[in-house]
Amino acid sequence: MQVTLENIQLYAYHGCLEEEALIGQNYRVDVYITTDYSEAAQTDDLTKTVDYTQVYEIAKREMAIRSKLIEHVCRRICEALSSEIPRIEKCEVKLTKYNPPVNGMVGNASVTWEIIK
Repeated sequence: MQVTLENIQLYAYHGCLEEEALIGQNYRVDVYITTDYSEAAQTDDLTKTVDYTQVYEIAKREMAIRSKLIEHVCRRICEALSSEIPRIEKCEVKLTKYNPPVNGMVGNASVTWEIIK
């Protein structure tokens, strides 16, 4: 069973270039969590599943910590989710950086990190 939180839009200051640290830009975070929420589906009890608000707040908190590489941020988000939410059996995070500064036209760059407990 999967809980998905897609298209989390956050503004952050990641990147190797000094300009990226000053200007910042928009990012997208997608989170895919495998958990057993069958009891929540039967009882309508939020404590028996993964709370979307907690997922969002963890992603937001980790995105606020500046890093040069989105790979580093993505790993941090996934590890924080996995360690702070015990119900998670498997966690996958995809982090997308829009309009990366390369010598050409590129819409976005993405990385994915996965943890299986």
